[in-house]
Amino acid sequence: MRKKGSEKETGIREPHEEYRTARRISATEASRNFSDIVNRALYRGESFIIERGGAPVCELRPAMPPHFTVADLTNLLSDLPSIDEDYLKSVEEISRSQPYTPDSPWER
Repeated sequence: MRKKGSEKETGIREPHEEYRTARRISATEASRNFSDIVNRALYRGESFIIERGGAPVCELRPAMPPHFTVADLTNLLSDLPSIDEDYLKSVEEISRSQPYTPDSPWER
């Protein structure tokens, strides 16, 4: 693939490595064989680039588990606003005003 400018200039990203190895199929073929294509992605790990008019439109590939580390969680939590006294008082008031819920016989 020839590069004509940076991603910022063109708005086009460099294709992912799997993109280069994916099988290219037409949108018509994808719609006619959708169940088979999904099964091939699921059970064989195959990837497909679906094209319309010869141009890539979307990619169908096996879903990957989300990647979320403890460091990501720490950063997320550190970006949250701190809890102030008014918020804590509101939570205490709301929890005191909740009706009594008897113990469940299933939890004994």
